[in-house]
Amino acid sequence: MSNVTPVRNALISVSDKLGLADLAAGLQRAGVKIYSTGGTRRHLEQSGIEVLDVAEYTGFPEMLDGRVKTLHPKVFGGILARRDRDDHLESIKEHGIATFDLVVVNLYPFAATASRPGAKFEECVEQIDIGGPSLVRAAAKNHQDVAVATSPEQYGELLEQLDAGGTTLELRKQLAADAFDHTAAYDRAIADYMRGDKIAGEFPSAMHLSLRRKTQLRYGENPHQRAAVYADPAVRSANLVSARQISGKELSYNNLLDLDSALEIVRGLATPAVSVMKHNNPCGAATDANLATACKKALEGDPLSAFGSVLGINKTVDVETAEVLCQPGLFIEAIVAPDFEAGAVGMLTTRPRWRENVRLMQVGILDDPPPSVSRRFISGGMLVQDSDRMTSPRLQWETVTDTEVDDALWDDIAFAWEMVRHVKSNAIVLAADTSLIGVGAGQMSRVDSVEIAIDKAGDRAKGAVLASDAFFPFPDSIEAAADAGIVAVIQPGGSRRDEEVIEACDKHDIAMIFTGRRHFKH
Repeated sequence: MSNVTPVRNALISVSDKLGLADLAAGLQRAGVKIYSTGGTRRHLEQSGIEVLDVAEYTGFPEMLDGRVKTLHPKVFGGILARRDRDDHLESIKEHGIATFDLVVVNLYPFAATASRPGAKFEECVEQIDIGGPSLVRAAAKNHQDVAVATSPEQYGELLEQLDAGGTTLELRKQLAADAFDHTAAYDRAIADYMRGDKIAGEFPSAMHLSLRRKTQLRYGENPHQRAAVYADPAVRSANLVSARQISGKELSYNNLLDLDSALEIVRGLATPAVSVMKHNNPCGAATDANLATACKKALEGDPLSAFGSVLGINKTVDVETAEVLCQPGLFIEAIVAPDFEAGAVGMLTTRPRWRENVRLMQVGILDDPPPSVSRRFISGGMLVQDSDRMTSPRLQWETVTDTEVDDALWDDIAFAWEMVRHVKSNAIVLAADTSLIGVGAGQMSRVDSVEIAIDKAGDRAKGAVLASDAFFPFPDSIEAAADAGIVAVIQPGGSRRDEEVIEACDKHDIAMIFTGRRHFKH
């Protein structure tokens, strides 16, 4: 017996109407009778599609403000009846039930509603779909005879198979698996919301991830590692996974990691800002009233490392900024920004030697994302913590040296303290003119990080400020900073040798600020 099932009757009830009119038009051309409800029926009729009203078919009207529409034996009997069972077929015939060969359903937008700032609990509860998941599960259970579509992405293949005579068992099984994924993710979002509402911000007793594969990557960190990128439907703020790539080669695993870090650095800065990322550490960053100037300063932070880097930019990339990026001898792997002027795109993709190779990623407005958690897998489980987005307010800072801070240095000090939390521990950054001029990252000894940052800065270290992500255990770092001409240091404080460190600063006329907050990044 052939596993191809013709589609004679289809039931359609969707919240997301993207591509629906095209699907319905294809079904109509194939002679399929379409049954529908409420807003979906009206949408199809306005598109010129002939639709049978489910309420007329069942003889039972929609009620309770639409809470009850499809919950009826004439609907579910037509979906669940097994075509290979004579008793099933006789039963539905006796009760005047039509068999449905295709069910097209996607669910009320619960996650989108729940994640919207200011959404009320009652409003979210009304977005808990009842009939939709039931229809999806019924059709998926009876995939031997029924195809179920839960996403507009599936419509194209469905229409291709209908043109060939019907749906194959292979497709119906795949659609059924997708359908159960769809309802499981939906129920998980509801459960997480309800649990979160009860426990007032504590980490939940159970945590489930519901992600959907967006694309497979060429390889992972190294060519012998497989890789893919998955989308989190709960994330609504600007991000790399939902970004639009407007130019360039396929993104790699490492590109995505670096672009995400580059975006995180500039996201919270109000003034025009540019970050330059290499191997997931910033090798340059700067702010300025003019974006092109910020870009120039950021690239000058470490010109050698900037070759082959990725850039994060928090404003629309204009032609003036593109001019800076098109300088001879510079090679950029990828750029992420809210948007790109057409002229800037033309310049970046035609003038430099790298031309069409550069990946340009448009993420949209960099809205302030809601509080989030970071997740990291370890052998046997997963570590979860609050994301480190909270920097200590300047009002809580304390100048602990007798040496006072020069008022002209405060912008650089604040900039350095913002930057150091984005660098791998042990982290040291040097800043001048609100730009990074030296970075020491990931060293086992803090003084090693200090010396690396000073070496990177060279002569520019004279008159610069230094930020450390954690306290100084010994005064040796201060001695190295003094020799380089550092004039101010900002750090959390909290070492048993704080007094020795403070004394070393005063001996060299270096001002020191304690923030009371550490920013380890392992």
